[in-house]
Amino acid sequence: MDNNQLKQGILEGNIRALSKAITLVESTKPEHRRQAISLINELYDHRKSSIRLGITGIPGVGKSSFIERLGLDIIGQGLKLAVLAIDPSSTKTGGSILGDKTRMEELSRAPEAFIRPSPSSGTLGGVAARTRESMLLCEAAGFDVIIIETVGVGQSETEVINLSDIFIMLAMPGTGDELQGIKRGIMEAADLIVINKADGENMNAAKRAKKQLEIALHLFPASDKGIVPKVKLASALNNIGVNDVWKSLQNTHKELTENGWLENARKAQQAKAFQKLTEISIYEQVMQQLGREMGLEKIKADILRGNINEYAASIEIMNDLKKLLTKL
Repeated sequence: MDNNQLKQGILEGNIRALSKAITLVESTKPEHRRQAISLINELYDHRKSSIRLGITGIPGVGKSSFIERLGLDIIGQGLKLAVLAIDPSSTKTGGSILGDKTRMEELSRAPEAFIRPSPSSGTLGGVAARTRESMLLCEAAGFDVIIIETVGVGQSETEVINLSDIFIMLAMPGTGDELQGIKRGIMEAADLIVINKADGENMNAAKRAKKQLEIALHLFPASDKGIVPKVKLASALNNIGVNDVWKSLQNTHKELTENGWLENARKAQQAKAFQKLTEISIYEQVMQQLGREMGLEKIKADILRGNINEYAASIEIMNDLKKLLTKL
C-alpha cells in the first residue's frame, strides 16, 4: 500500500491498513522511515483525543490477564481499545516471543479491540522505539483508549510516562513489591497502583500490602499532576475490582483534563518526542552513511582480530565523521 491507501484505510478504521502502517513505522530502512514520518504527518490532525494508559509490573504479576479484563470492561462501554504490548527481545537473535495476543484470547476476538505486540529490540524505557508513532496511528484509526504494556518493571520503565496520560503499576501481595516501592522510581511515578491477584488466601496479604503502599506514597513529594495516587485491590482472574479500577481511571483522566495538566503534558510530550525522533533519525542516517563510506564492518572486524582497540576505533570514526560532514 502507498501512503494514500494507508491513510484512507486508517481513517476508515481498517485494521489491515493500521497493521501495515505500524509495520512501516517499525522499519529502520531509510525509505520506510521517510514514508512513515510523512504518513503520520498527514494523519496528525485527524487523530482522536484518546485516553492513553501506561501499565507496568514485574513478570508474573498478571499484566496480560489484567489488561484483558480491563479491556473487556472498556469495550463493554461501547469504546474502541488498542493495546500496544511490548515484548522483550532476545539478546542473541533479536527475536521476540510476542505472546500477548495469544494470552488475551477473548479480547483479541473482539472487533472493538486491536492488540499489537511489538519487540522491544533492546530499547531502554520498556517501550519499543516506535511505540509513540504506533499510538498516533491508532488514534487516527479512531481508538478511544490506548493501553501501552511495558516489558517489565525497573528504573528504565519510566520512559512510558512520556507516552501516557495515566501510569499504572501492577503489584502482587506477598512479593515485597510494596517495600521495593520505597526506593522511589516506579512507585513515585505511578498514578494508580493495583494489587492484582487479591483473592482467596491472598486477600489478607493484599490488604496489608495496600496499607504499606499507601503509607509509602505519603512519603513522596506531591505529584505535579495535582492528584493523589491511589491504591486499589483487584483480581483479574475472578473479575473483582477491575471495573472499579476503570472508573477510577476515567475520573482521574477527567480531573487531569479539567485542571489543565493534560494539555500541558501533551505539549511537553510532543517536544520530547521531537528531540528523540530527531536523535534517532540523525543516528540512523549517519550510521548508514558511515557504513557505506567508512567501512564500519571492517573496523568491527579489526577490533575482533585485535588489530585495534575500541577507543582508537572510536577516534577513527569521529575523524571520518568530520570528513563526512564537510561534504554535506
